[in-house]
Amino acid sequence: MIKFLVLLLPVVLYAKKPQLLLLNTYDDQNITGWVMSEKLDGVRAYWDGKHLISRGGKIIHAPKWFTKNYPSFEVDGELWSKRNDFENISSIVRDKKPSEQWSQIVHYIFEVPNAKGTLLQRLERVKPYENSHLKLLIQTKIKSSHDLHVFLKIIEAKGGEGVVVRDPNAPYIAKRTNSALKVKTFHDAECEIIEHHNGKGKYQGLLGSFTCKMQNDTTFKIGSGFSDALRHNPPQIGTIVTFKYQEFTKYGKPRFPVFLRVRNAQ
Repeated sequence: MIKFLVLLLPVVLYAKKPQLLLLNTYDDQNITGWVMSEKLDGVRAYWDGKHLISRGGKIIHAPKWFTKNYPSFEVDGELWSKRNDFENISSIVRDKKPSEQWSQIVHYIFEVPNAKGTLLQRLERVKPYENSHLKLLIQTKIKSSHDLHVFLKIIEAKGGEGVVVRDPNAPYIAKRTNSALKVKTFHDAECEIIEHHNGKGKYQGLLGSFTCKMQNDTTFKIGSGFSDALRHNPPQIGTIVTFKYQEFTKYGKPRFPVFLRVRNAQ
């Protein structure tokens, strides 16, 4: 009798990939009268009225209590806990079986897709549904570019990623737009890990740095920005990671590259 071995693999559920509003980069445009908010370094999560969906179209398995009182209409935001906590956030929300750690997570809403009116009018619809884990992201009016630069310094001094500025009178648009801009004092980019390097001193036997390759085949090392957990369990060769840097050298390599996170492939 022939026996067959059945291999049970984890099931990944997909929904319709959401069409999202995406940010362009601030370049000293006139943003007087716009609004600004902190750019949260979490996991993008789109609520379609029934499910939380990742940017890539995967179902996010939030606990039932988390989405129990969500609105019946669509909202878009970021699943976040605190600054410099991306690895923990990603681990929690990617788990197919939601854990008690979801109590650390808050869904900060910054858009109500397909709703009419100004940005603030659209966000007003969410207020009746706010609770300890569903909150509106605070939007502060910009009186001058000075306000933006002061706010950016405060956010980055606290370890934040940057700021988002938006034209509050612009309608919702599900694509990259000049009415929503990210503001940072550094640049970020992606690269592929091609080699690991052992650490020295207190990091002996752990990850010390890795060599990365950008899409244009430029290679360079990243040796900072790692948590102790990541040094013990580094991303595999071939993993795409996001890093920040100040500028490019005359040789085309990023100056002062710092690891930020493994790319969110969801």
